[in-house]
Amino acid sequence: MPERTGSDAAQDGQGLEAEGWRLLLQRESAKINFTGVIARKIMAKNLSNLRAPKNANTGRKRVGRGMGSGMGKTSTRGHKGQRSRSGSHMMRGFEGGQMPLHRRLPKRGFTNIFRTEYTIVNLDRLAGRIAGLKVAEIGLDDYSKLGLASSKKALIKILGSGELKAAITIHAHKFSKSAAEKIEKAGGKAVVAGAPAAA
Repeated sequence: MPERTGSDAAQDGQGLEAEGWRLLLQRESAKINFTGVIARKIMAKNLSNLRAPKNANTGRKRVGRGMGSGMGKTSTRGHKGQRSRSGSHMMRGFEGGQMPLHRRLPKRGFTNIFRTEYTIVNLDRLAGRIAGLKVAEIGLDDYSKLGLASSKKALIKILGSGELKAAITIHAHKFSKSAAEKIEKAGGKAVVAGAPAAA
């Protein structure tokens, strides 16, 4: 193995130094690029240079306008057949004659059109709405005022998720067993609307 001279060691040192400078420049340029991305994002929020998102202003499909458009001649309908004719209309979900998806899938159960739907109100949500208010009683009209029901005529069912610390008389159309127990434990009353008053 040949002996290394001082000039060889100097060349190696220069090579290492050059490599170090190259890595440093690469790292600094990455930082500059990163800050440039952030700057562009900040600039994009300026009202003077806002742009519509991609494909936001796409024109409608115009067929039969010549071969150069890619939609000329047969106007994207292909050659012959039912779907190429004018006035043709396929049923929704039609799959060319094979059994369509909505007939292939199994069916189970039904939707009861005579069902009674209740607006669900949990105790924690109720407690959050009346926090800081001096409320001794919540009537059926109060749920819509508190933003817990869409209208005064909504049927209310109270569920027992969460805790209620204030002693409040709560009127509703239904109560779950746990909700009634928690209301009474806090010193309040669970009054079912339309139920006969207790003697």
